[in-house]
Amino acid sequence: MNTIPVTQLADTPAVTCSTCAACCCQLEVMLITDTGVPKRFIDYDDWDSEVMLRLDDGWCAALDRNTMMCTIYENRPLICREFEMGADECITERQGMATMYR
Repeated sequence: MNTIPVTQLADTPAVTCSTCAACCCQLEVMLITDTGVPKRFIDYDDWDSEVMLRLDDGWCAALDRNTMMCTIYENRPLICREFEMGADECITERQGMATMYR
């Protein structure tokens, strides 16, 4: 009798460009280096530090709401460059978003 091998699925699905929910785009992003972020996407926090502008819906102003992709990807802030898709911080934010809408 032939047996079918059992494949163990991951507890959390892999995060890819096509499954990214852009959860990190709701976090406050401080601009600590000059990467060329256009001025129209820059705001100031309570301490007068530069941060990425977020719109009334809480999402980053540079996020294209139709594609959920960054419109300034080549000039995105350093923090965004270091926030690795699928890393622990990413997974934590995704889990937080999933429970927020339940």
